[in-house]
Amino acid sequence: MIPLRLPPATFRIKNTEKGQSIFDPIRKKFVHLTPEEWVRQHVVFMLLSRKRTPQNLMNIEKELNVAGTKKRYDILVYNKDGSIFLAVECKAPKVKIDQNVFDQIARYNLALDADYLMVTNGLSHYYCIMDYEHKSYNFIEELPDYQL
Repeated sequence: MIPLRLPPATFRIKNTEKGQSIFDPIRKKFVHLTPEEWVRQHVVFMLLSRKRTPQNLMNIEKELNVAGTKKRYDILVYNKDGSIFLAVECKAPKVKIDQNVFDQIARYNLALDADYLMVTNGLSHYYCIMDYEHKSYNFIEELPDYQL
């Protein structure tokens, strides 16, 4: 896998008959190592180690109902009260981050109401804070640390 512009991390990786698998500490199991999963696991590591996100308040790749359509989000981080602090959309490094990706996470957020959004392909990262009063999002330089 290619180096990413995220904090260096160490992972448990094993070879299987289907290819390589990487251990996901949130799902507590080995998952198939795809380019998108490589990015997702780096983001998980960054959230745990750099942003002080509690592991028990993170959720990965669960089903979401958006306007009657079943979708799957990449990463959610919850606040203590159960509301959503952060929604993350991860793409493979070769996928260009464009308006379609922002539209995707904005659609997901209609059902989520997250405080912050993050979009990344591991090389480019975009962070937004939601402004529900004006029904928009504003770009910010980086995510705040998680606050208990």
